[in-house]
Amino acid sequence: MQDFLSTQQPIAIASPLPRKSRQARVVWRNNVVTVGGYAPVRVQSMTNTDTVDAVETAIQVRQLAQAGSEMVRITVNTPEAAAAVPYIREQLDRMGEYVPLVGDFHYNGHRLLTEYPACAEALSKYRINPGNVGKGEKKDKQFGQMIEAAARYDKAVRIGVNWGSLDQELMARLMDENSRRAQPWDTRQVMFEALISSAVDSARLAESMGLNGDNIILSCKVSGVQDLISVYRALAQRCDYALHLGLTEAGMGTKGTVASAAALSVLLQEGIGDTIRVSLTPQPGEARTQEVVVASEILQALGLRVFVPSVTACPGCGRTTSTTFQELAKRIDDYLRGQMPLWRMKYPGVEAMKVAVMGCIVNGPGESKHANIGISLPGTGEAPAAPVYIDGEKALTLRGERIAEEFQTLVEDYVARTYGTTAAAPA
Repeated sequence: MQDFLSTQQPIAIASPLPRKSRQARVVWRNNVVTVGGYAPVRVQSMTNTDTVDAVETAIQVRQLAQAGSEMVRITVNTPEAAAAVPYIREQLDRMGEYVPLVGDFHYNGHRLLTEYPACAEALSKYRINPGNVGKGEKKDKQFGQMIEAAARYDKAVRIGVNWGSLDQELMARLMDENSRRAQPWDTRQVMFEALISSAVDSARLAESMGLNGDNIILSCKVSGVQDLISVYRALAQRCDYALHLGLTEAGMGTKGTVASAAALSVLLQEGIGDTIRVSLTPQPGEARTQEVVVASEILQALGLRVFVPSVTACPGCGRTTSTTFQELAKRIDDYLRGQMPLWRMKYPGVEAMKVAVMGCIVNGPGESKHANIGISLPGTGEAPAAPVYIDGEKALTLRGERIAEEFQTLVEDYVARTYGTTAAAPA
């Protein structure tokens, strides 16, 4: 009898589509973060401290970097903030934290970059918003002053257009042109065109002023999921600059997380996007680093990057009335994240490790076998034993009141044994 598989076409394996963009370099000291080209999609974040407070800002920058942000943007809005930037950079360098700093400029960036050259040098990248550079005859001149600083100090530039601060002169001109069309576009389509034209035209102007086109990154941020997808699909077709993705004002909690994941995942799967930021509004008492965690999780879920070991845990059901497996899953996940700043240097490759914490006998043993190390806790009515599987084989069974502590020790031993040898191997 004919084998079933021999009559079928192989199932296509989903993977992100490739998009070759130019490659920018965001540099500080010995830390070179490449953006675009064949570089991995980078995670970016932004502080919410008063930049004038150099110590507090440096502390938050380091927290964001330790959480996985590969570039950190800071507000540079006043002479005092510009004067503080070199001291922030100095504080970070003293801590051995060479994460590149991005200066966020609006309205007066041309003056601050000109009058505070130490600020211009200490930053690794400038963010310029074409809608806030200036009006009328001053616009190109003030834009040119910022581009001149970037070219002089060999800095990358993100030309970031936002629909909330769109160039009103450009929008008015396009609306006027649209009114004369035989079949006028929808107002939203005109706005999309204004966003894209503002970004692309500004980039080409910057190149004509002497900025290396490879060091230009574009963004066109809106706050609606479908709007963002539409704009970036069109933007990716119109240029080959590296692109920064993110919903502007994504929102709080699950709303901001889900909206960002929905929009960014569609675009990233299509090969669109070279850096991302998840612009979450922190909930009261929530760490700023949460936006970095979400961004990293999006990339890791898509298989584009690995940042921390993944923990597989079942959602629970009537077989798992105890909260033991939930508590253990959270404990292990928190532990792994907390160790990563050290492990990333000490145990190369550990970020790809898979851990399973399962709650009953139905899927517990199977999921545990698929993980590097996994535990299957007893469900309601099951024997009070928790088998542990290591690299697909049952290694031992834990019992008693200290299962959580003992399993964490097993994870620590596994990491040291499996990844420590890689770190110690000769180059």
